[in-house]
Amino acid sequence: MITVSDLSLNLSGKMLYEDVNIKFTPGNCYGVIGANGAGKSTFLKLLEGKIEPTTGQVIIDPNERMSSLNQDHFAFEEFTVLETVIQGHRELYAVMQEKDQLYAKPDFSDEDGVRAAELETKFAELDGWNAEADASKLLQSMGIGETMHTQKMSELPESAKVKVLLAQALFGNPDILLLDEPTNGLDVHTVDWLEEFLADYPNIVIVVSHDRHFLNQVCTQMCDVDFGKITLYVGNYDFWYKSSQLATELAANQNAKKEEKIKELQEFIARFSANASKSKQATSRKKQLEKITLDDIRPSSRKYPFIKFDLHRDLGNDLLKVEDVSYSVDGKKILDHVSFIIRPKDKVGFLSRNTLATTALLDIIAGKITPDTGTVTWGQTTAFNYLSRDLNANFNNDELSILDWLRQYATKEQDDNTFLRGFLGRMLFSGDEIEKKIKVLSGGEKVRCQLSRLMLEPANVLVLDDPTNHLDLESITSLNESLKSYQGSILFTSHDHEFIQTIANHIIEVGPKGTISRADTTYDEFIDSPDIQKRVAELY
Repeated sequence: MITVSDLSLNLSGKMLYEDVNIKFTPGNCYGVIGANGAGKSTFLKLLEGKIEPTTGQVIIDPNERMSSLNQDHFAFEEFTVLETVIQGHRELYAVMQEKDQLYAKPDFSDEDGVRAAELETKFAELDGWNAEADASKLLQSMGIGETMHTQKMSELPESAKVKVLLAQALFGNPDILLLDEPTNGLDVHTVDWLEEFLADYPNIVIVVSHDRHFLNQVCTQMCDVDFGKITLYVGNYDFWYKSSQLATELAANQNAKKEEKIKELQEFIARFSANASKSKQATSRKKQLEKITLDDIRPSSRKYPFIKFDLHRDLGNDLLKVEDVSYSVDGKKILDHVSFIIRPKDKVGFLSRNTLATTALLDIIAGKITPDTGTVTWGQTTAFNYLSRDLNANFNNDELSILDWLRQYATKEQDDNTFLRGFLGRMLFSGDEIEKKIKVLSGGEKVRCQLSRLMLEPANVLVLDDPTNHLDLESITSLNESLKSYQGSILFTSHDHEFIQTIANHIIEVGPKGTISRADTTYDEFIDSPDIQKRVAELY
């Protein structure tokens, strides 16, 4: 158990939170949510002891082992993959190191023998004899084959390093598991595996994530960082979001409809409690939800950007035809004889185990790079806008303010300070923020700028390469809702399960041996079909 008692934190004169009193108990997965800058990752560092609170304390039983996801992908370059994973259990790894050093001594003494015996006892207690086998099994379950286990981390591609560091955090079933954005950089298959792993995890899990589907699948409680407080709410992300939205409406509604809103909120609580029987943590969550009262539901201070893409003009009969496209990077073919047709009204989610492949394909479709072979043919009535994965795309002058940067994409009618300020305000750039220089913007701010550009420029097709990357949950939710209702066509990649499931009506998987294209198919139908997944495996 973790007990957080009377905790507050003041960073550089800003009080992030105060009077925090929370208990985290085994068998629960807690999702930490909050606006960007609220202090989600900082809270994990407080729990881990990397930061000292201004007041209060974090109490953890000294016999409980804590593990966290390392964010530095280059911290273990000189170690083998297997060694890196085992280092997740610091005490066991320290025992193994000391043992090896003792046995390697040329002048092994009686005193060394006594110490070696002590270490062997401790090694056995920590299940050291199974360490390599357990680490190997964990890696293989995440798609890291045995041939890679003896390789140095420096030899691995970035996608594999991410998995190894996740395996390091999970290794040895720690009593307390802290995961900061664990799905970042993972392919959908590994994310699914992690969801299954955490759903049955018997100990404490505390996770920060922008992936709503992931939070819904694994979390039993939400840990909301808001109003300078940290508050626990029973249920997953959807329950928190929907109930807080209803509570916000209720708080703002002072007329005769108030009783209707109260009734709506009560019905929602009852309905969600009943549906909890379908979740993986069914029994305990259902009992907790049944005890919720109206007083337990509070409005949120979150702000959601206003995102809406207008249709430039209707599409004709032809949208896009890709024929026999191949492309290589550093002599390695990542696209091979790719062919497909996209029709008007299609909203296409592109999948691949290699993000380089989908990014290259969208760059080719958008005319940013030239394929080694093949052709891309757009319909005559199409006008597309492209949001690149490259954060710095379209930011050629870092000295421009946000306002002046956006002005470049405004029409003559839109080139008005009042209009542009109001437009940026709806995208949560308020007051003096619009005068910020492009060079000081965060990743999320840059993406919101790019989305603003797309909204100003006329189009009937949107080409979006991982648009939710760097966005907070509020911006992801707004973008998701906008694209669901968009009347044009969309070609996009994403690692956000709910984003793909709720937008795409056409799925295309891109592998080194071709593609699989399924129109009128949802994402869940695509990944849940044994026949389709058998064919997907053949692409790799």
